[in-house]
Amino acid sequence: MMKLSNFDFELPAERIARFPAEKRDGSKLMVVNRETGDISHHSFTEIVSLLDKNSFLVMNNSKVIPARLFGKAGEGNVEILIVKRVDENSAEIISMPAKKLTIGKNIMFDNGIKAVVKEIRERGKRILEFNKSFEEVLKIGFAPLPPYIKRKRVEADKYRDFDLKRYQTLFSKEPGSIAAPTAGLHFSKEILKELKDRFPVLEITLDVGTATFQKIEAEDINDHKMGREIIHIDKNVSEKIKTLKKSEKKLVAVGTTSVRSLETYALLKEKRDSFESELFIFPGFEFKLVDRMITNFHLPKSSLFILVSAFAGLELMKKAYMEAIRKKYRFFSYGDAMLIL
Repeated sequence: MMKLSNFDFELPAERIARFPAEKRDGSKLMVVNRETGDISHHSFTEIVSLLDKNSFLVMNNSKVIPARLFGKAGEGNVEILIVKRVDENSAEIISMPAKKLTIGKNIMFDNGIKAVVKEIRERGKRILEFNKSFEEVLKIGFAPLPPYIKRKRVEADKYRDFDLKRYQTLFSKEPGSIAAPTAGLHFSKEILKELKDRFPVLEITLDVGTATFQKIEAEDINDHKMGREIIHIDKNVSEKIKTLKKSEKKLVAVGTTSVRSLETYALLKEKRDSFESELFIFPGFEFKLVDRMITNFHLPKSSLFILVSAFAGLELMKKAYMEAIRKKYRFFSYGDAMLIL
């Protein structure tokens, strides 16, 4: 039995970043060496020089949709997160609080947009039918920031444009994610150019859904079931990865979503461009493609912290996280970065 409590740690609330660094590449960067256990401290602007000359990078280019909505159900305020589109006028959502949204309940949003609750699903999910198209609904949406950033309506309005811009990577392409692949948020135009001048940089797509941030409730993590997320790896990209790996180049995965995408692909018996993943990576997992990882600092007891612990070792990760707390690193989506060698 591998206990969830083994992946817990104390994190002071002030270490949670509510805003990103002033510049995308202005974050701190911790470098953790798995072989030696050494930990060093840098700026993200140094990332290019810190990578081995035989490296190549793989990034998740999924684009975040403005999936967070504020509305009123009767006299009460409600906040919803669109999980996925169902049809032209309907979507599956998570509501906060869920108990207000009973069957037939009407919700009023801005710009004359209304919705009615058509179906109740598990884990606080609902099916809403809107009076306007999905595209019109998204026009009033906000960036789907995680709850721990705590943007209530007044602050969310104030920073709406800022968050829609900064909670999005500069290399995002097709809309589909309800959370950002946050390791990619640190890459500025200058760093992307410098990387591409020096290394092969490849793009894949995992549309981030609830599986990525789903709370683990089983004390024995072997009992946890990841939700499904859709991945696309173009055949040309998979062939390039294969060629680069054969020539002993080191694959640097940008973010945990890239890691899950690549390792799911490696496990496919029949290789194909588009596929689904329910892969839960925890200690004992044998990594087949990923050699290095760029990632943020994650929530305790989350599947993301468990994944990096599988990659680098739980004790080393706990040591690194405690060092990050002492050195006043900023944690979670808008926080600082880590390079695991």
